[in-house]
Amino acid sequence: MAGVVPPGTTTQSEAPTPTKEERVDYMNLPCPIPYEEIHREAFMSLKPELFEGMRFDFTKGLNPKFALSHSVYMGPTTIPSQSSETIKIPTAQYEFGANFLDPKLMLVGRLLTDGRLNARVKCDLTDNLSLKANAQLTNEPHMSHGIVYFDYKGKDYRTQFQMGTGALFGANYIQSVTPHLSLGGEVFWAGQHRKSGVGYAARYNTDKMVATGQVASTGMVALSYVQKVSEKVSLASDLMYNYMSREVSTSIGYDYILRQCRLRGKIDSNGCTSAFLEERLSMGLNFILSAEIDHSKKDYKFGFGLTVGE
Repeated sequence: MAGVVPPGTTTQSEAPTPTKEERVDYMNLPCPIPYEEIHREAFMSLKPELFEGMRFDFTKGLNPKFALSHSVYMGPTTIPSQSSETIKIPTAQYEFGANFLDPKLMLVGRLLTDGRLNARVKCDLTDNLSLKANAQLTNEPHMSHGIVYFDYKGKDYRTQFQMGTGALFGANYIQSVTPHLSLGGEVFWAGQHRKSGVGYAARYNTDKMVATGQVASTGMVALSYVQKVSEKVSLASDLMYNYMSREVSTSIGYDYILRQCRLRGKIDSNGCTSAFLEERLSMGLNFILSAEIDHSKKDYKFGFGLTVGE
């Protein structure tokens, strides 16, 4: 009787029921990020706004939509030199700014002590169509310029048309082909310089990584990869190659986000090492440290600053 198997039982374990693969709805793909931002994650990690000297930024909101800003910068400026040594001269600069922020309209203006005026405009004409414009006016001859962008956001694609000074025209298009992969292309014509070009790009992203590639007829090849190690740590790398001049450079870096600070750093194939620290001391008060060491050029840069206001 000991060897009798009770009714309703089996002597072998039942095999698990195979799960069906999730079907991709190609009629409901996500909208990709703009074409010019496909390297966004790598750019944020590897190219922080490094500076040398002292910087102080103050922003005061006058009402929920309008704010004024004041910026002071004191530090050396590198001037071109035919020798291998870096030549720097001390400079100081003040910048006054005004910002108007509305859900459908953004106006940003900056006036510098050297006479330059920078302006940016972003306006949402419809839910899908937006207008952007950047301009710089200066008293130096032939140095003022401007450019206008028309951006259209579709359900699973984006397209942009550009018009700028110097008879510059351009257009780009990016399309989601799978939930994680998007492909795009661009074309431009610079009438002033009689140059034209085309380019292609691909971006693959998941919750843990982002890989991008871009190639253009101008000779530029750009690759980048970002791996999200955890919620606070990301590792990034990029490679830039110009097959016209045969120049190549690569860099690897990290992005570490803590509760009160953000630390970014990198080292590139030219031996240049940099680090950038943003520390939140209190609400509306940030402390900034910037450092860069280029051993080959014997160029050493260090900067610190304060940012007051949100």
